[in-house]
Amino acid sequence: MNASPDTTPQDRDLLTLALDIVTEAAEIVQNIRSRGFQTEIKADSSPVTEADKASEDHILARLREACPDIPAIAEEEHAAGIHVPAGSSYWLIDPLDGTRGFATGGDDFTINIGLVRDERPVLGAVALPARQGIYGGGIGQGAFQLIGSQRHPIRTAPPGEEGLRVVTSSHHTSEDLLQKWLDGRHIQSVTRMASAAKIILIAEGKADFYPRFGPTMEWDTAAPQAILEAAGGHLLDEHGQTLRYSKKGWLNPPFFCTGYPND
Repeated sequence: MNASPDTTPQDRDLLTLALDIVTEAAEIVQNIRSRGFQTEIKADSSPVTEADKASEDHILARLREACPDIPAIAEEEHAAGIHVPAGSSYWLIDPLDGTRGFATGGDDFTINIGLVRDERPVLGAVALPARQGIYGGGIGQGAFQLIGSQRHPIRTAPPGEEGLRVVTSSHHTSEDLLQKWLDGRHIQSVTRMASAAKIILIAEGKADFYPRFGPTMEWDTAAPQAILEAAGGHLLDEHGQTLRYSKKGWLNPPFFCTGYPND
């Protein structure tokens, strides 16, 4: 896959670095899952496991060694009260997105490493460890699945005549709001999934629309948004504007993830 002339050598190198690190973190998470682990409950009532912490420790160590001038902001450090100041460019890391499903034997959890620049995600790497999937993409670099050392391009797809293939959260979903959105639309299927795997599914052209009504954090969405946009899709806030970053508290508003603008 040839990079766009608009892509800087630095960004090409940074995406390669993020892909290497997310692949390493996926192996760490799978090894911990294979031997067993305990689950704890954080102050916000969300679960955390040894795998979250080991993945984050590895990612932060690698990024901070390779890119000492780019701040790295990660979910578990932030939850522990370690608040890293963000510059105009910074990494956003979710070391294990979908911990609840991971802890109960689900396969939809992801590891997300995204680079934000001027409030926009410019590149991202996402691993789906249980499904042995590694995905990457960014501005001028296209979107792809990494299979071995080969980058296989992925693209969003227009909705078929059978109707929209909707993906929605397996947790944090307002059933009333979801049903209100579904009513009157031509729907083929509604699939419930955890984590950023939903956004990747749309980037691959295997789903059409993901309405998100519940809360998410910026580290949940930065990496998959970069991949989705590189694949031709859109992640829009409740006003129809592209989701931006560096918000207060790192909290996202409700959003809509779509393969095409008019889905």
